[in-house]
Amino acid sequence: MKYPIGIQNFPNLIRDGYEYVDKTSFIYKLTHTFQACFLSRPRRFGKSLLLSTMEAYFKGDRELFKSLAIEDLEKDWIKYPVIHLDLNNGDFRSAEKLEAFINRQLRNLEKKFGLEPSDGELGDRFEDIITNLYDREGQRIVVLIDEYDKPLQQVITDKDAQADYREVLRPFYGTLKKTEACLKFIFITGVTKFAKLSVFSDLNQLKDISLLPEYDTICGLTRDELEMHFHEGVENFANAKGWSYDQMIRELVRKYNGYHFSERLVGILNPFSVFNSLSDKKLSDYWFQTGTPSFLVKELQNCHTDLNTLDGYRAEASLLASVASTVHTPVPLLYQSGYLTIKRYEKESETYILGYPNEEVEQAFLRFLLPNYTQMRGSNSKYEIDQLVSDFRNGEVKAVLERIQSFLSGFNYELILDCEAHYQNVLYIIFKLISLQTEVEKRISNGRIDMVVKTHHYVYVMEFKYKGTAKAALKQIKDKGYALPYMTDPRTIFLVGVNFSTKTRNIDSRWQIEELRKV
Repeated sequence: MKYPIGIQNFPNLIRDGYEYVDKTSFIYKLTHTFQACFLSRPRRFGKSLLLSTMEAYFKGDRELFKSLAIEDLEKDWIKYPVIHLDLNNGDFRSAEKLEAFINRQLRNLEKKFGLEPSDGELGDRFEDIITNLYDREGQRIVVLIDEYDKPLQQVITDKDAQADYREVLRPFYGTLKKTEACLKFIFITGVTKFAKLSVFSDLNQLKDISLLPEYDTICGLTRDELEMHFHEGVENFANAKGWSYDQMIRELVRKYNGYHFSERLVGILNPFSVFNSLSDKKLSDYWFQTGTPSFLVKELQNCHTDLNTLDGYRAEASLLASVASTVHTPVPLLYQSGYLTIKRYEKESETYILGYPNEEVEQAFLRFLLPNYTQMRGSNSKYEIDQLVSDFRNGEVKAVLERIQSFLSGFNYELILDCEAHYQNVLYIIFKLISLQTEVEKRISNGRIDMVVKTHHYVYVMEFKYKGTAKAALKQIKDKGYALPYMTDPRTIFLVGVNFSTKTRNIDSRWQIEELRKV
């Protein structure tokens, strides 16, 4: 079985015998419903392959679509001139380089279509290409633009550079409105939403299909598609692991499923990770390893984000489609980039509840955040986390707290505006990474417990104070009966009160530990 890992060219995929998950019915419906569309999806979700498939369809390459859904749906197979622009692999370190890149793309189009080269402004040149091609061919033009936002992503935290880049892009994309009469269909893809930042200000016919239920599975893999197209690969992987087929499916779903792109909550697996996993017969963090989200860390820190609020964040549809730099929250960027997804939809309030899509994203993202919030680096942080897990499992409460001290020590708190928020974020990352049964801010009838950690033999009920005392933290655990839900549990219960000292910028060594004696 040939897995289409990194294959973004539809004709090559079909001719070279790679497995293709048929999305052509979506293409037919889109192209017969809208004139101009925008689709936001995370990277490595198949957007480029989708555009390549559209290009082959509009070029009338019917032979490529044998046995696919669109073969029966389309009756005419009219050939249209197709302008396909790909901004995925350019050098966009400055506005000048961005302009030079677009100039090269335009020169390539002029050469491809045998048009007279032009030295005018970007928008004028693009307009000339479209109108001259339309006049010559007597047929309306199809425009496909892949990863339109790649230049803006590279300067997402630099407002001045963003303004300069928009000045380059606005007249270029504005051409699509000026030449509307010459255009058959426009399809634009990207990760983030910048439409409201006047990049597409004139393109008011652009339909955003990113959250529409009828197109939520246009990219990525559903579980049914996984089992229908890659049953053999799953079976081979299961045999290699000594697992049953059903167990292998459950593990793939746990690791890579969980993306939802509409209120229907149809689960989508990350195709890049799935294909690599089946090919290598490993359950690794393939998607996360393809791109380091350093800009996301900057956004989280610039917005002083409480990380604990991300899993379960409540958002309206307008926020999910917002431009990252127009709201003081990184949530739209995290959602659009694939680090958060829709977990639940409340129809009455039209509210989306967000969370991490799957184990791959949550664990890899938190591991990436750890050295940015503590002094731990690389393999050292992994070792410390592994040792922390061992301490919890062995009931070594003092060792647990000493190891947490090591995570908090050495960080330059002079750079932190909100010391308490930073302290809470570090604790959140640590306790989410320990891979034990951990509940953060667990709600009970009489309050909310800061942390509950469960191992095979122990239950830890933990309360953390800031500029208070560990004694007061332990007293709160007792007064509010935080341990009551676990009184019938056969495991040993530890009550742990901890205080963060602003003087030492760390947890106070005068912590309070009490082993609960059950009657």
